[in-house]
Amino acid sequence: MKRIGLFGGTFDPVHLAHVTLARVALDQLQLDEVHWVPAGRPWQKARSLTSATHRAAMVGLAIADEPRFVLDRCEIDRSGASYTYDTVRELQAAQPGADWFLIIGQDQYAGLHTWLGWQKLLERVTLAVANRPGAPLQASPEVEQVAHQAVALPMMDISSTHIRAQVAAGHRVDALVPAAVARYIDLHHLYRGTHGS
Repeated sequence: MKRIGLFGGTFDPVHLAHVTLARVALDQLQLDEVHWVPAGRPWQKARSLTSATHRAAMVGLAIADEPRFVLDRCEIDRSGASYTYDTVRELQAAQPGADWFLIIGQDQYAGLHTWLGWQKLLERVTLAVANRPGAPLQASPEVEQVAHQAVALPMMDISSTHIRAQVAAGHRVDALVPAAVARYIDLHHLYRGTHGS
């Protein structure tokens, strides 16, 4: 049975912790591939996002040297708000019979009970939760009451918020993002005017 990881996020911008996490998932979960899914219109994000075109392009650059990484534009190409449950249903319908692992952060795991269709989502995937070393996985009481599988993956302490702030302040971010992504940010003058751009 094919083992597929699903790694969604705004990726605004994609950074080295994202790439490292996906590589660890490939290895530890023995995945055949990881589908990177840049969010289209995430309903829980208050700030405006960099255009999907830029975010998808940066992901494509970041994953270009790993053939088991796949850029999946399903949320960008789908109209309306982006819900993970819809994405999982769509991808599973396209590849029936595969074993799916949803890669999320600890903060997402803790707030999973607020997601649309989360109970049905848990029936369809194994959760792979990026967690700080030594910290226990913590779900909400609602999620803990529902039978599901979750495995912990180590997480690096790099955030897109910090990277946007660094660029806005005129600092280099070469140590935080893949080299091709740093060049893309410079070329397209991303994140220059404001931390949320």
